[in-house]
Amino acid sequence: MHDRRIALAQQVGKLKAVFVAVLVVCATFDVSSAQSVPDPIVMGDARTLPVVARSGMVVSQEARASRIGVDILKAGGNAVDAAVATGFALAVTLPRAGNLGGGGFMLVHLAKERKTIAIDYRETAPAAAAPDMFLDTEGRFVPRLSQSSGAGVGVPGTVAGFALALEKYGSGRFTLADLLAPAIALAREGLDVDDDLAFSLAAAGRRLSRYASTRAIFIRPDGAPFEPGDRLVQKDLAASLQRIAASGAAGFYEGETAQKLVAAVRAEGGAMTLEDLKAYRAVERDAVRGTYRGHEIASMPPPSSGGVHVIQILNILERFPLRDLGQNSAAAIHLMAEAMKRAYADREIYLGDPDFVRVPVAGLVSKDYAASLAAKISTGRATPSDQISAGRPPGFESDQTTHYSVVDRHGNAVSNTYTLNFSYGLGLVADGTGVILNNELDDFAAVAGAPNAYGLRGGAANAPGPRKRPLSSMSPAMVFRDGELELVTGSPGGSRIITIVLQIISNVIDHGLNVAEASEAVRVHHQLHPDELRVERGLSIDTIRLLEAKGHIVRQQRATGSTQTIQRRDGVLYGAADTRQRGTAAIGY
Repeated sequence: MHDRRIALAQQVGKLKAVFVAVLVVCATFDVSSAQSVPDPIVMGDARTLPVVARSGMVVSQEARASRIGVDILKAGGNAVDAAVATGFALAVTLPRAGNLGGGGFMLVHLAKERKTIAIDYRETAPAAAAPDMFLDTEGRFVPRLSQSSGAGVGVPGTVAGFALALEKYGSGRFTLADLLAPAIALAREGLDVDDDLAFSLAAAGRRLSRYASTRAIFIRPDGAPFEPGDRLVQKDLAASLQRIAASGAAGFYEGETAQKLVAAVRAEGGAMTLEDLKAYRAVERDAVRGTYRGHEIASMPPPSSGGVHVIQILNILERFPLRDLGQNSAAAIHLMAEAMKRAYADREIYLGDPDFVRVPVAGLVSKDYAASLAAKISTGRATPSDQISAGRPPGFESDQTTHYSVVDRHGNAVSNTYTLNFSYGLGLVADGTGVILNNELDDFAAVAGAPNAYGLRGGAANAPGPRKRPLSSMSPAMVFRDGELELVTGSPGGSRIITIVLQIISNVIDHGLNVAEASEAVRVHHQLHPDELRVERGLSIDTIRLLEAKGHIVRQQRATGSTQTIQRRDGVLYGAADTRQRGTAAIGY
């Protein structure tokens, strides 16, 4: 084991080249044999082809991190081992979203047991949080408090989530220190800045330049932004990672790192304490489940709103013949938009942290409730948003984000989405730690009906409160057929994550697209408020005019999301890393 640790660390230390293309590394068969697999997904009339592998695959937003995950798979690790190594690596190589200072959600599928587990490591509010914490003396919402001050920092969950996943579902072949070694080496030795990293640093330059501790790491000494080819060294982050390697999660939530995190948050007006950090726990929850045209769907339950509403929208769309209408036809987009609006109306009222409020999950994902909503949709005319309110589901029951997907040779899988909220979160590095702090508490509903930074509204169910987890749109998802894993997917995208994941699933199931085609297809989005149908560039002007004729207010938007998807069929893996962002990679073997 000692030799393996050294070998892994040495191998990662050599990863200085920037991988900007979708790569596949084949250890058990060569590339030509991979491409000769007689499968219609690859050999049909596809315009865009996925990466193909047999033994394992990691698809992430950053190629060096994908490579590290594949190295773990090749060394005998399972999907959870690889996911933990990939996640820690992304904290170094994709600092705008990969993180130690944020939180997220992980789905773990165990193939032998045919069991899927949801791990909630969403950030929590400190114990001193109060419903009026982001309001002025007259009760008005002050966005600066939740978005640009220490008051918006949630207690980070990433380290606890990864540690829990490894302890309970790892292969047992690797310790946490083993899986941290590649990330520590990259942070300590530095990495070459590629085009994607340089672009993101420049775009966030104003936020990053506010703090001396951040400038010292992410801005050049002359005040200029990093350029491609520059060297980014993160020695403080390496030291923080090393403390986790030595002491487990306690190396983050207690001791030197914890003290420095609390000092940074409180200096910027936050109320986080050492006890808040020490008390943090990642928790396991039952995955939310549904079916769609004979396929089984599993995703995250609350405090994610993603799984509930992906399934709810699919249930509504199941009432309509999308395949016959055609992929991204005006008729199909109209139905998707109308279904989206009704789901987001329910999101505003019913969704919150299930440890604090009763969320009617079973009712929201029921087929009967979907039928009642579908009956209100006109196929010829859009319903104005101000005429749509939350429905009555049956009984209550007791940008910047990143996603990656992993499947191992046994069919075990991980779908993981985690975030800092904004790109680079608050922009504040806790001095001496290298850890970028989140501003996730902006995801609370500070005032009923007040939009957050993504335009999403919420109500009392998502009000701030002590140790409460803010609502999220993150939607890691898996699709099964007859109990066998078919699809692992997810995306960043703020409020658009739900509809992005929805469209990946529909593109594959309804329209027969391979995962590369499904990822590249033009995306649309409607979240009820504002009352506009947002479409990516590439939708034909004829389609837009037909949608406008139905009453939709159509707005073109920039490219949305970065889906990282793996499809599994007959023991073959097909991967697609979204090309909407630079540096993504699907790597298999």
